[in-house]
Amino acid sequence: MKKELGLSATEKGAKGSTDWQKLRALPDPEVIFTEDAPATSPEDWANAIAHTGLPVPSHKTQIALRIDDDVLAWFKAQGAGYQTRMNAVLKAFRDAHMPNTKAER
Repeated sequence: MKKELGLSATEKGAKGSTDWQKLRALPDPEVIFTEDAPATSPEDWANAIAHTGLPVPSHKTQIALRIDDDVLAWFKAQGAGYQTRMNAVLKAFRDAHMPNTKAER
């Protein structure tokens, strides 16, 4: 299955006031470095990882689901993200009952 990749703001057509052609034509010695944008060296980038975009998360469908009050209270008591944890429990149950299917991660 081909993963979709996210688009940057400029690829989505976001408008800004940056003159990109002028910036690309600017010679390196004329670049002004600041505390927020300091000069870097090749050593600073030695362990960098190149990304072409973040994978789009799997599609989720909103449903109405009746859950026992005590079960819902227990998940909510675990803190924020309880719905994501409930989804993970359902995936684990599915995977346990479909051993020939690779788990979606």
